[in-house]
Amino acid sequence: MSTRRGLLRRLAALSGAAGLSGCSRFLAQRAEAPTADLPPNPRAGTLPPAQHAWNDALRTDSVGNHLLPRHYRLYMLGLDAEASEESARTVELAMRTLEAAHEFSPEGVLHMLGWGTRYFDRLGALDASPVRRPKVLSRTDDPELLDYDAILVVASDVPSHLTATEQALFGNSDALGDEPVDARLGDVFTVEQRRTGFLGEGLPAEHADAEGLPSELPADAPNFTGFRTGRKSTQATEERVTIQDGPYAGGTTMHLSHLVESLDAWWGMAESDRLDRLFSTDVTAEDVAEMDSLPFANNVREHAREEGVIGHFEKAARARKNGKPLLLRRDFNTVDGGQAGVHFLSLQRRLSDFEEVRDAMNGWWVREEHPEIEDRKNNGLLEFIRVVSRANFYVPPRDERAFPGG
Repeated sequence: MSTRRGLLRRLAALSGAAGLSGCSRFLAQRAEAPTADLPPNPRAGTLPPAQHAWNDALRTDSVGNHLLPRHYRLYMLGLDAEASEESARTVELAMRTLEAAHEFSPEGVLHMLGWGTRYFDRLGALDASPVRRPKVLSRTDDPELLDYDAILVVASDVPSHLTATEQALFGNSDALGDEPVDARLGDVFTVEQRRTGFLGEGLPAEHADAEGLPSELPADAPNFTGFRTGRKSTQATEERVTIQDGPYAGGTTMHLSHLVESLDAWWGMAESDRLDRLFSTDVTAEDVAEMDSLPFANNVREHAREEGVIGHFEKAARARKNGKPLLLRRDFNTVDGGQAGVHFLSLQRRLSDFEEVRDAMNGWWVREEHPEIEDRKNNGLLEFIRVVSRANFYVPPRDERAFPGG
């Protein structure tokens, strides 16, 4: 089994051979002293070791489903500075400023700093990393395949917290809450793309003027499709998505897709038809209102033959292992670009887990069951969504989040 120290030394040698002298020196130093000369994180005792471990901080509903924050910002980052101890200190101190200023909760700010395929490629270590460049996963989509150095995910119930965080980490604010700002992510990174979004009752209806939506949405709709997602039986546990061994243990992989939605026809359907396409033909509105989970039997082919339509969730459920989901979704609505959509943020132990679920979601294996089922038509949500971009990231453990080397 590779050790973290051994891999750091190999990466240092690789980066030196590639002419990245600063990176080589930095990684070599990390091999001998992974924490450099930074003092211990003063919040370490109250924060989970895994950056992606949000669940303990989340509220739950009456049946134990986790309730995600209501507002989101994603910063897709390009590395401006040399990979050095000084740059690593800047990144770590900036993140500690955020942690000191705001509680790690929806009432404060939840966050993750991930590292992308371009970063690992700079190190000559992409093949050894747990991520790879994204690829096209459907013959009905032609997404832009994106390559970044890093991503910062921040989420909160309080929009002003996210604005203040952005101004402190990437702008010129000299304080975040009561904390002085002595280091900024903007000193190391350029924001190449900024994405925004929201989740929860009332918020989709406030954005019904976006393209792809009817002029009005139900006031209580938590998503643009009108139905609540994220039930516990459809979500992997944080342990399930955590890498268990090897030099990247304790972290996870993140896939980020931007989907655009065209939902005028969706909202023109009867509620029963929407239920058929989102869930299954044997699910009623009363079932959805009462159930705390979505236990689907493996009746997809039978439903296809008998009804000429199949549901999104019943397709995706076929990709489970031992009855358990593979993905932990933290997706949310967006109107970026003026178009209704979803930023589909998925955490999984291996990117192949995401690809397996997407393959099941494609549903092409049931088209032969009924002439009314096509690549998109009567095939879950595929008629109403289009993937416009994909990107992959590694989210390290908290104590390795500044320039991880494995």
